[in-house]
Amino acid sequence: MERKNTYAKNLDWSLIFIVVAIIIMGIINLYSAAYNEDRPFLLNLKTLYGKQIMWFGFACFAGFVISLIDARHLRKLTIPIYLFTVSLLVAVLFTTPINGARSWLGFGSFGIQPSEFAKLGMAMMLAYQISGIKSKVVNIKTVTGIIAVLLVTMALILAQNDTGTFLVFTAFLFVMYREGITFDPYVLLLTNNILGLRLKHTWVGVHFIPVLFVVVFFSVIALIFADSDQSFTLGSFVLNIPGWAYVLIVLLIGALLAIFLISRFATTRNKKRLTLIVIIGYISFSVLNGLIAVGYLKVFQSHQRTRIDLVLGKINSEDEKDGKDYNRNRGMAAVGSGGLLGNGYRNAHLASPESGHVPESETDFIFCVFAEEWGFVGSFIVVILFTALLIKIVTIAERQRSTYSRVYAYSVAMIIFYHFAINIGMNLGVAPVIGIPLPFFSYGGSSMISFTVMIFILLKLDAQRKEVLF
Repeated sequence: MERKNTYAKNLDWSLIFIVVAIIIMGIINLYSAAYNEDRPFLLNLKTLYGKQIMWFGFACFAGFVISLIDARHLRKLTIPIYLFTVSLLVAVLFTTPINGARSWLGFGSFGIQPSEFAKLGMAMMLAYQISGIKSKVVNIKTVTGIIAVLLVTMALILAQNDTGTFLVFTAFLFVMYREGITFDPYVLLLTNNILGLRLKHTWVGVHFIPVLFVVVFFSVIALIFADSDQSFTLGSFVLNIPGWAYVLIVLLIGALLAIFLISRFATTRNKKRLTLIVIIGYISFSVLNGLIAVGYLKVFQSHQRTRIDLVLGKINSEDEKDGKDYNRNRGMAAVGSGGLLGNGYRNAHLASPESGHVPESETDFIFCVFAEEWGFVGSFIVVILFTALLIKIVTIAERQRSTYSRVYAYSVAMIIFYHFAINIGMNLGVAPVIGIPLPFFSYGGSSMISFTVMIFILLKLDAQRKEVLF
């Protein structure tokens, strides 16, 4: 009894309050978005809102079970949980595609989306791997092990044709960056073993996240200014030139820059090595840009490329926009129609289920229903709540004494941030529509259970932070 009282006392009740507030607002909003006149009772399990409450009940039961498990045992359960989620990802590949994607496993009248639970499994696995690092200096073997697990999971997600979830998994790169897990061992392998230098670290390897942002930025610039998909290379933003000409120009610029650096800074002994470094750097930059191009042209489907083109402003005709991005335009119209204070609860006109004006208004575009009914003020409250949730989770992460708990907390924060930012961006028309639900708001049993269980595990780890030191 004393242990239970201590656990309840150590719980972060402010985190619980924020999450419960978001869930209550989400269920109330879902009731409006999916209202059924024939079944107005909130707990009717034949309605979406009734099922959502049921899923939350299942999640709370799972949370109760988690509260009975000693936090020290959660780390031991990490590998079985991760392998279970991966097995679900493999199993779903043998199912029948739904809307072009193999994302669902059916069990009678119910179905689950394994990719939602894979986020939980990957968050725990990343925490397990990083907490198991004994050396202060991260070597190439350690980085390769972490990257391999992440890439295998992402490959299974991509095989399902679920590019939205695939994008969410890149959130774990930021967690790695926070923990000092970088690509520097790979860069040092090139500079020290191949080029014969004796460097202890490299800026590019350590700060791979800023470098990746630069590459993505120039790739987006290239895509905006390219007249055709075939010319989608970094060089297209300058002269709209084909890829082969771009490679020649990059090599020429690289050579000129190498000559400048050599004549300005290098000693005679290091001239050859510096030349190789500059040229290899430019070639590597081009390769990264090319990989992004391949992803855009070969990985994304036609409708997904269209959505990206719309966000980047490559489609200018209003008729063409309306035809190719119906969901996004209707969502933006619904958000805008809410005004300052909204039209009132269950008074949505554009986003109501009766009008059918906004497709997927119960899932991906659930926020536009809330925005139309509660206006800017209500929408601002939702944004504040999610911001408070993220700040609270980061605060919890920073006070952990356990590496496992800290990494797990940051993973949860980044996953929620990705979902929040992309989903709100979709509804506001500043992000492509890629099927990312709003946590605790959008309808979906897998999403509700997964995110709620994430929070319960975090609460358990935090409540025992003074005892757990792994």
